Amino acid sequence: MLQPRIWQRSTSLRCHCPLSRNLFQRLYATVIEPPPPDPVESGLPATSVILPPPVRDERGTFALRTYKPRTPGVRHLRRPINDHLWKGRPFLPLTWAKKGQGKGGRNNTGRVTVRHRGGGHKRRIRTVDFARTTPGKHVVERIEHDPGRSAHIALLSHEGTDRKSYIVAAEGMRAGDAVESYRAGIPQDLMDSMGGAVDPGVLAARTAWRGNCLPLHMVPIGTLVFNVGSSKERGAVFCRSAGTFATVVAKDDGPDGAVGRYVTVRLRSGEVRKVSRDACATVGVASNADHQHRQLGKAGRSRWLNIRPTVRGVAMNAADHPHGGGRGKSKGNVHPVSPWGVPTKSGYKTRKRKHPNRWVVQPRARNQGRRRNKQ
Repeated sequence: MLQPRIWQRSTSLRCHCPLSRNLFQRLYATVIEPPPPDPVESGLPATSVILPPPVRDERGTFALRTYKPRTPGVRHLRRPINDHLWKGRPFLPLTWAKKGQGKGGRNNTGRVTVRHRGGGHKRRIRTVDFARTTPGKHVVERIEHDPGRSAHIALLSHEGTDRKSYIVAAEGMRAGDAVESYRAGIPQDLMDSMGGAVDPGVLAARTAWRGNCLPLHMVPIGTLVFNVGSSKERGAVFCRSAGTFATVVAKDDGPDGAVGRYVTVRLRSGEVRKVSRDACATVGVASNADHQHRQLGKAGRSRWLNIRPTVRGVAMNAADHPHGGGRGKSKGNVHPVSPWGVPTKSGYKTRKRKHPNRWVVQPRARNQGRRRNKQ
């Protein structure tokens, strides 16, 4: 049986004296915090029943789980520590089986459109709510692993109707947290607590909490958000993978001091673009930020993930690839091309220069395959 270990951990003094063994407290990856006090029993007003989620600073120490190398496949295995994830099956009414030729990278006509796909373990597609238009308080029942994405997902339960839904979990979100969506408007009890008029400072303090979904005109400038939408009708389209986020940098000025039609956000790629003021955004950072540091340890785990091997063109025969054939490592003094002769490493220039994307304020740095200059 595999024996997990913590790869990076702080060194501590150890004593072999039997009297001092109880002095060292065993540390776990997940800290169990006491539940917050009940606001109804504590005498708080009814408008403050929904408390902000507790602050969990888990980014202070970076640690991966390693294993004792009893086999070659686990010697280089590195996994993020996610002991808080649900160990059972998903909520089946919100899933459907992934079957057919889509697993092999093929389209509806059966032709391969994405290479290096095939095999892999059977999986079920989770139906994730990216729009989050249902108002009201939702309670997080559990945090789950989704085989179809790098970030974790959270199973929500509506407090009034007990309706279940999946959302992309925020970093630090745990079971028992309460989240809410304000896309339908500001609740009446919140308006009454502000005196019937919108106070931007009070509104931000009461709504801009981790996991809450807000229209972008309600998000304060400088806030980190993920699951960002582009328009009012659509759901989230930006910053949906693990550890990604966007920053709200500016808001257009409207009449009478209101927010204009667009809000400017900066994406992780460095691109600055305008989105609709009514587009959705979730406060926080997408969960599983240590996903990029994992190591699979062996080729078989890539096959379990539906990833097939990638073979270089110079290692093929001349009949299989334009770079194949010849003696030694030579591609025939030709420019890099795909197996079908299309120029690769930047490919054809297809972007229009006269009519660029009008939503992009500042494009991201495109190095065209070249190494970036160190600053």
